[in-house]
Amino acid sequence: MSGTHFGNIARPVLMLLAGAVALLLAACAPVPPVKPAAEPGPMAFPAPPEEPRFIYERTIYGSADVLPETSDSRLRNLLTGEGIRGEGLNKPNAIAVFRGRIFVSDSVEAVIRVFDVPNGRHFKIGIDEPGKLSKPLGIDVDRQGNLYVADNGARAILIYDKDGKFLRKIGDPKWFDRLANVTVDPKGDRVYLVDVGGVTSQQHRVRVINASSGEPLFDFGKRGKDPGDFNFPRDMVVGKDGRLYIVDSGNFRVQIFDREGKFLKTFGSIGRQLGQFARPKEIATDSAGNIYVVDTAFGNFQIFNSEGDMLMFIGTRSEQDGPARYMLPAGIYVDEDGRVYMVDQWFRKVDIFRPFNLKADAGYLGQRPGAKPASR
Repeated sequence: MSGTHFGNIARPVLMLLAGAVALLLAACAPVPPVKPAAEPGPMAFPAPPEEPRFIYERTIYGSADVLPETSDSRLRNLLTGEGIRGEGLNKPNAIAVFRGRIFVSDSVEAVIRVFDVPNGRHFKIGIDEPGKLSKPLGIDVDRQGNLYVADNGARAILIYDKDGKFLRKIGDPKWFDRLANVTVDPKGDRVYLVDVGGVTSQQHRVRVINASSGEPLFDFGKRGKDPGDFNFPRDMVVGKDGRLYIVDSGNFRVQIFDREGKFLKTFGSIGRQLGQFARPKEIATDSAGNIYVVDTAFGNFQIFNSEGDMLMFIGTRSEQDGPARYMLPAGIYVDEDGRVYMVDQWFRKVDIFRPFNLKADAGYLGQRPGAKPASR
């Protein structure tokens, strides 16, 4: 039998054997979660005929969504089905972003996952001493990219540099009932800590800390429903105007205070209409001073101007995953370029929306490895 004739027979046999091995390996490997089918064309918000303000850009489920694909990883994915999402999110809570570096707190895994998009890498913060985390919830970053983590388990704020090096801890367990969130003042001199309180506690308040010394400056708020009172406050943000915007979840409103904790006004009420709230959770602001509020029950985030006038909303409650579809939305953040990041705990993802007038390859996130050319 000639070598040529043998090759003609053996080649299809070898191909069949390789296919059988691949099927066997795939059957033995864990079945990865299936990503939702991509929607046709760019998704604009609001929908036509309204003038578009944002475009759905991408979703991050895990490390594989930011790590550059290699020939080895493509082959492994083909043969085993592994690594399609890499290390995924378990129970994501809050999010903060610094120059394309996305920090996401995971309370079940007790870490901060970092998706460094421009550099195409993924790593975790808080897994080792010193600086080991126990139950990270709210997070924020300062002007240098230092990360502040509200650790509900330790009842303290743990601070790391942007690469995850532990710097210091501030706070005392005696200061809090249920530490929920942390916000760094853009001026850099203050840190605001949100104590969500409890059913039997009156300690529903905001504690203001000196950023340098870590010593308390003053507190404001108590449990109640009157202007300036709180009922399970969840999060706060410092607006462009320097005013403090605080999600007063149990009173279904956002309250506005000056920098010294003096009550100014409130917006929102309980209800199902636009501009109302059912289960408000986290809050963010952009460079124009607009306010973004996540509502877990509505499955969306609503955008208001600095005075609390409703502008638009993005998202819908859904049992099926997809762009701008949410079952249990939690954290929100607006980065330096105006991109909006929305965390959903149920689908374990981060949806990213780009301002309509920002090109796809613009800003820090546009520098990611393999980013598409500028387009609409």
